[in-house]
Amino acid sequence: MSVTHDIHCLIDARHELGEGATWDERTNRLLWCDIKGCAIHAYDWASGEQQVWSFPDTIGSFGLTEDGRFIVARRNSVVLFDPQSGEEIHIADIEKDNEHTRTNDGKVGPDGAFWVGTMHDHKPREPLGALYRVTVDGSVTKIVDGLYVSNGLAWSPDGTRLYHADSSSGYVDIWDFDPATGSAANRRRFVDLKNEDGRPDGATTDTEGNYWSAGVSAGVVNCFSPDGELIEKVPFPVPRPTIPCFCGPDLDTLVVTSLRPGDDPALLEEHPMSGSLFAFKPGKRGLPPYRFRIS
Repeated sequence: MSVTHDIHCLIDARHELGEGATWDERTNRLLWCDIKGCAIHAYDWASGEQQVWSFPDTIGSFGLTEDGRFIVARRNSVVLFDPQSGEEIHIADIEKDNEHTRTNDGKVGPDGAFWVGTMHDHKPREPLGALYRVTVDGSVTKIVDGLYVSNGLAWSPDGTRLYHADSSSGYVDIWDFDPATGSAANRRRFVDLKNEDGRPDGATTDTEGNYWSAGVSAGVVNCFSPDGELIEKVPFPVPRPTIPCFCGPDLDTLVVTSLRPGDDPALLEEHPMSGSLFAFKPGKRGLPPYRFRIS
């Protein structure tokens, strides 16, 4: 069901690969990363002021912590980063000895752990990626492997359902999830998506349990009910949306990052705003992010 919304450009960023949008309700800021630009960005919702933290390698994803720091997935490691001092503390390595993979989509779960996936960083893609659970003591648990591009992490409002996608394969799976222990079980298919449907990139959920997925191959944002029914297909002003995130004091604005299709000059010329951040009011509300447990 195609639904038109009043979508506007919130931030003219034009990143090569914008991702990882996260709302920080404590500071009223939108945070996101430019994966290939090796940076985390912040946007003050009230003033429009921006801040940037640069890193020496790619930033696959990141999350917020209980004490105001960021938990950051660098190319092949996970670190704690203090945005005030710039101090960085190594937590764990992720496929450190595999030159073919890098970290990708990651989020803090209801269990207080950082869930982060990897992807094959070359084309044609091979199923070399995996999904991991990382805790503050440096423990790394592999949840599933054989992935091309791990993506689409999100949880149901009550924290008992984990969503996870493989962008290249085009599927989204669901798992039964225990918020107390972080265990995921009973993996099963949620939806299968083709190129024309919008293969699943980043995702989020709303308070009603609907799953919002950036359809990176079709220039759309798809919204699915908890039963996997397509409720809305939102056409986007740029062809490669990458992740939606509910933002604002009332969590009622959906902000969507995007990438620049540098491998398609004609498409980029047609959509020069690609790589920027866009926003609209979907008539739904989101949930505040979980925070990485330090103790």
